[in-house]
Amino acid sequence: MTASAPPSGPASIAWADASRGRVFEAWLARIAPAHALQPATLRPASADASFRRYFRIDGAAPGLSRIVMDAPPAQEDARPFVQVAALMREAGVRVPQILDWDEPNGFLLLDDLGTHTLLDVIDREQPAANLPRYQQAVDALVRWQQASRPGVLPAYDEALLRRELALFPDWYLGRHRGVMLDAAQTVTLQQAYDLIVRTNLASPAVYVHRDFMPRNLMVGADPDVLGVLDFQDAVHGPITYDIASLMRDAFLSWDEEFVIDVTVRYWQAARKAGLPVGDDFGEFYRAVEWMGLQRHLKVAGIFARLTLRDGKPKYLADAPRFIGYIRTTASRYRELTPLLRLIDRIEGTEAPTGFMYGRP
Repeated sequence: MTASAPPSGPASIAWADASRGRVFEAWLARIAPAHALQPATLRPASADASFRRYFRIDGAAPGLSRIVMDAPPAQEDARPFVQVAALMREAGVRVPQILDWDEPNGFLLLDDLGTHTLLDVIDREQPAANLPRYQQAVDALVRWQQASRPGVLPAYDEALLRRELALFPDWYLGRHRGVMLDAAQTVTLQQAYDLIVRTNLASPAVYVHRDFMPRNLMVGADPDVLGVLDFQDAVHGPITYDIASLMRDAFLSWDEEFVIDVTVRYWQAARKAGLPVGDDFGEFYRAVEWMGLQRHLKVAGIFARLTLRDGKPKYLADAPRFIGYIRTTASRYRELTPLLRLIDRIEGTEAPTGFMYGRP
């Protein structure tokens, strides 16, 4: 949640459904005395890629604020947010505390983890200066993964991996680029997808945040602990996913030297904690790259959908970053060469050169 706008009050918050606005105001008036809230200070805090909205509201004590989540039940089910918040808190991860929940109407009152994300405070020019913060992120991730239990969260299984991958040809290629793959290109893409899914499912399964990146990590009052947001889509799946998300960010790119540095630190901490990351860092890093490839293809499709279906054009501006990630990874593994050639043909780019892993 980013920095807030000036106070505006509940009456000035826009509601597409006026009746929902009235229900919201009644709920806020009801809970305000118990939580010492000042309704006149309600103002937008942030929005995300979903239908959820967030507002910030001041409390009676100086400097105290709370967050209100508006999650319309017709579009957003708040129950996973509540469930995962409890799991992460039990794991020792700093997440918003749920102070009130109007479940039928999708309104939640949360404590406020601050106005600065990790992305806000990162020094992009000096990667090493960010190591303490990234170590905090690694610590939170390891605690979350240590708490993993099968059967609690939805499985990040083959069906879900493939549904996500389908977003790339459907939305990025077809809707955004206007490219309809011919029969041979469709086979090439599907063969690449088969390799990606098989490789990813070979990784041991743990709790997966699914969007563990600097924009969802909060720098708050406690300088030694990062808060974690946007966890409602958590699943049980490949242990490689969240570290791939952290170091191959949707809005920030690092040189590989820094990516490897932090990934090694994660791998060492995970091994020490008894997590199943293996004894060979090289093998683990390759698995992270393949997991990242699945995420990059998915997110390119999601960003196109957000722009073309949901009217949020700022996301598609970062699509070239994901195409770059896809091309870099595909260029390093010989079995992904057909995918690289397909992407290059569509994007009009040249294949990068460098060391290549995989079969000769």
